[in-house]
Amino acid sequence: MHALVAEREDALIGFAHYLFHRSTGRIESICYLQDMFTAEAARRLGVARALIEAVRTHAEGVGASRVYWHTGEKNTAARALYDQVATLTGFVQYRQPV
Repeated sequence: MHALVAEREDALIGFAHYLFHRSTGRIESICYLQDMFTAEAARRLGVARALIEAVRTHAEGVGASRVYWHTGEKNTAARALYDQVATLTGFVQYRQPV
């Protein structure tokens, strides 16, 4: 697990948690951006875009073939950014507790 933080004037304004894993369909590892948050006061200032780019840069540096993440269907504010920086795959996630 890796973490990045965004700070402004000694205050934490955002973070991203991500990990690398193998896939049955690729030789290279892939990067899962598991969690990302931007403080309300810092939204629309480019923090999330910068965090995504920093994760992508790290993924590229270790030879990963892609970065991917999930978000809520109704998370329209975040999805407006995601539509600019990535491709929506159309996958639907199912869960089963164990």
